Amino acid sequence: MLVQGDIVINRPIGEVFDFVADERNEPKYNPQMTSAEKVTEGPIGVGTKFHFVMTGVGRGAVNTVELTEFDRPHRLGSATHISSMDINGTLLFEAQGQGTKMTWIWNLEPRGFYKLLGPIMRRFGERQELANWTGLKKVMEARPQPIAS
Repeated sequence: MLVQGDIVINRPIGEVFDFVADERNEPKYNPQMTSAEKVTEGPIGVGTKFHFVMTGVGRGAVNTVELTEFDRPHRLGSATHISSMDINGTLLFEAQGQGTKMTWIWNLEPRGFYKLLGPIMRRFGERQELANWTGLKKVMEARPQPIAS
């Protein structure tokens, strides 16, 4: 089941990419994520894993996301494993003037009971992703702009 969309964030492409690539930032803009920690050594890139905790379905369970693609600042792929489904997808970043167009393309693979809720899960996923990335936009656009030299 495919969930996709896009949003324009009034921040430079490299800044948006770096902020999103570090999963530890997600609790700042996703109210359903209560914590996130990097669990692999070294710089963030392909193979970096994060553990995170969400509210709602699977509340309190530790979930994992692993970066599967890392082409800074244009493409970021990930594989996420939560109790109800696996989510594999890509974020695409495109400079638009001084801002960044970010596109998300997720393939949701529900398990068990959640397979029966296909169309509902898709609509919920689309709304949830738009809410998450709108939160990112608000957080990033509220940050002070770097001083040009």
